[in-house]
Amino acid sequence: MLHLTSHLKFTTQNLRFLSFGFLMALGSSFGQTYFIGVFGPEIRQEFSLTQTSWSAIYMIGTLASALMLPWTGQQIDRISLRRYTVFVVIALVGATTFMALVPSAILLVVAVFLLRQTGQGLMSHTGSTAMARNFFKNRGKAIAVSSLGFALGEATLPFLMVVTITVIGWRASYGIAALTTLFIILPTSIWLLKGYRDRYDTQKAYLKNSSQSTDVTISWSRQEVLKDVRFYILLPAASAPSLIVTALFFHHLSLAELKAWDAMWFTGSYWVFAIGSVIAMLAAGPLIDRHTAVRVLPTFLMPLTVALFIVWAFDNAWW
Repeated sequence: MLHLTSHLKFTTQNLRFLSFGFLMALGSSFGQTYFIGVFGPEIRQEFSLTQTSWSAIYMIGTLASALMLPWTGQQIDRISLRRYTVFVVIALVGATTFMALVPSAILLVVAVFLLRQTGQGLMSHTGSTAMARNFFKNRGKAIAVSSLGFALGEATLPFLMVVTITVIGWRASYGIAALTTLFIILPTSIWLLKGYRDRYDTQKAYLKNSSQSTDVTISWSRQEVLKDVRFYILLPAASAPSLIVTALFFHHLSLAELKAWDAMWFTGSYWVFAIGSVIAMLAAGPLIDRHTAVRVLPTFLMPLTVALFIVWAFDNAWW
């Protein structure tokens, strides 16, 4: 209860800038798997794709985005946050527009790459980096609060898109995403960043003069991490949740068909996943603070393991 009260007080005191991180997380939905996956059946039908070929297109676009992200992501270190944000959001407008107009299956690879790069990659990166850099003492809280934007997107947008696609088609639905990004996300993000430079300089000066600055831990360089064998031992476990959840979101309609579940009911139940994510996020902070990340790490795959067993073992939709 004390932990929740602390979060609420922190959110109230820093509502404007936290809202920026929240908006970036929510806006990233247009390039997230749980959003794109809803369009799968219509895209496959229009371009005469099999499930395998559509999956291959998605994999190639996603891997290309991942390879480029280290370069595009580091540009946030070289230009102002406001300018970088404008670039990223306008790029997302271009990506969603291109997806709405994509003329061929070959260019779907480009469309997926652009969506994954701008949405899932850079929008998320911009929000989380801004929170970490502008909240020196409470960066964990800041990232946790802003990450609620992911949960809101997971809970609402897939079901809304199922309904919208049914009414106006998949291309017009992505067109709405482009218009939303251009006329809502872009001006709102610029407005929310008003005065951020002053607060950043103030907090930086406070940290420099504070005795707490002596508690700063030196981070490892990328080269040091890649040379440590423990990184490669931990990599499969650390990557498993994102890989598995991405696959489930992408193939959710195939899973629903296999299990004889109603597709709209299944997609409409994403809010349960979102609530679980929020609960886990809020619970993980105190656990890590109390027991350290090293002790918590060996247990973090257990809930996912149980969930996968339930999906495999039971066909009843309520499980």
